[in-house]
Amino acid sequence: MNTGQSVYGGMPVKQERKAVFFDIDGTLINIMEGQTQIAPAVKEAIRALRAAGHCTFIASGRPYAYLDPELVQQDLFDGYVLMNGAVVLLGDKTIYKKMLPQATVEEIARLAEAHGVEYILEGPHSVYLKPEYKLTEAFYRSIDVDVTQFVRDYDLEKVPVAKMEFASEDPGGHGLFAKLLSWPGLAGLMDPYHKKNMELYAADVTKGSGILHALSYLGIPVSRSFAFGDGLNDIEMMQTVGTSLVMDNARPQLKALADHIVPSVDEDGVAAGIAEYLL
Repeated sequence: MNTGQSVYGGMPVKQERKAVFFDIDGTLINIMEGQTQIAPAVKEAIRALRAAGHCTFIASGRPYAYLDPELVQQDLFDGYVLMNGAVVLLGDKTIYKKMLPQATVEEIARLAEAHGVEYILEGPHSVYLKPEYKLTEAFYRSIDVDVTQFVRDYDLEKVPVAKMEFASEDPGGHGLFAKLLSWPGLAGLMDPYHKKNMELYAADVTKGSGILHALSYLGIPVSRSFAFGDGLNDIEMMQTVGTSLVMDNARPQLKALADHIVPSVDEDGVAAGIAEYLL
């Protein structure tokens, strides 16, 4: 078993603490292929990191309410960089959060309704979805998100929102998605394949900025930070950490930023990367 120590001149030398950040979809699991649970070999590798004294974080576009119980109830992760950096948790403590302006949320909700586009509101711990938004509900059921935890009866004026997501039967949301992506002070991503889904958050938050908040709080230098990812919302994360570990199934834009390419999610690439570059 790795004890977090190496041997130099016959004497054990304790490794300096590292912080390791993991994307979920396409990195830890493969929802496109129906794999919604982390592979045993990957779990074992992450636990070995923690046993060696290193800190492990989820870094995801998801809010806390979308996290599978295995991500929050097992001994896998010390903290969470959520909603692309809008909220950062260490254990049960919120160490950073950036909400969208309330007036902006209300105006975007009005525009979405006018364009016939469904939307979901994501706060630090809860998400809010209108009962009639069946397209959105069906999507989250399909990826094993527990929709029974969604808040269905709410007052929009009183909901704290860090991120919004949108769903439409029409690619581009009847023109709404392009309009929202050009909104001052906001940033987002539209699904690059069918263009029927989009997410939106403050322009000054990214996974990279969330990681910096976590590192500062822990007192771990950027040089001892590592990240595993595969998607376009991982670009800033890979540009921020000391060592970027990109999955073989990643988009070409992300592979171009990699310090190391690890095997694909289907080949337990995270476990391979931990073994080769971290332990």
